[in-house]
Amino acid sequence: MPKTKDLAGKVAVITGAASGFGREFARLAARRGCKLVLADVQEDALAAIAAELTAQGAELLAQPTNVSRAEQVEALAEQTMQRFGAVHLLFNNAGVGAGGLVWENTVQDWEWVLGVNLWGVVHGIRTFTPLMLQGMAADPDYFGHIVNTSSIAGLLSPPGLGVYNVSKHAVVTLSETLYHDLRLIAARIGVSVLCPAFVPTGIAHSHRNRPPELTSKTPPTPSQLMAQAQTKKAVESGHLTAAQVAEQTFAAIDEDRFYILTHPKILSSVATRLQDILEQRPPSDPFAHKPDVKPKL
Repeated sequence: MPKTKDLAGKVAVITGAASGFGREFARLAARRGCKLVLADVQEDALAAIAAELTAQGAELLAQPTNVSRAEQVEALAEQTMQRFGAVHLLFNNAGVGAGGLVWENTVQDWEWVLGVNLWGVVHGIRTFTPLMLQGMAADPDYFGHIVNTSSIAGLLSPPGLGVYNVSKHAVVTLSETLYHDLRLIAARIGVSVLCPAFVPTGIAHSHRNRPPELTSKTPPTPSQLMAQAQTKKAVESGHLTAAQVAEQTFAAIDEDRFYILTHPKILSSVATRLQDILEQRPPSDPFAHKPDVKPKL
């Protein structure tokens, strides 16, 4: 059985920390003795989780942050170093969702979803990884680990979720490349990519934080309304909780495991997709092995 890593006193930076996976990462990191840097665009929810964990004795910094903005992530890093002087765990977790027929998505849809889901991870990696490497160079016992939140939609291509699929596929390949690049320089920094399926997290309501300048001026199409309603239904019917996903994620950190696949039953669909590529055949129905899922979407 893998040994549990000693995280006491380690500094954990968590984006999207005010709800869903991020909030549970924060709670679990606090229980493991971490110092916390909590970032989220929703200030009231961020204040609530900060107050909860402070009352439990956690040492933390909470900073409102729009991860799609480079300067705000850089400011988060600056505040982190001023407060704690190090970064050990980085959770690039902030995420939003949008759906509908892919040709019906607006420029604003693309900019919003890619801005948070992809650029947020890009900014986290390019800003915090050098700080982690500095920490590694200064301390022979340094331990670091980066977790990027993707989705099972980063391994499949479900219909009606094109913008979201693109963002999450990008996070998977970015994480894989980060893993290889860190191995290339023999860095003592682990990497994991989290690919959950349907979990009640609040992502179906992510439009609540959509910036006005990235809100489409045209009314949603029938396919977009359908995708939003069915995604909400599918996510809220998920049997695995965000807290359980957080437990799986920290277990992966303890084991230094790269892929975190929370719903193993869907792996047969992933295998079929890979076989489609190997046999050069058209894409199979991603829900062929899980027929109860497709009606929800």
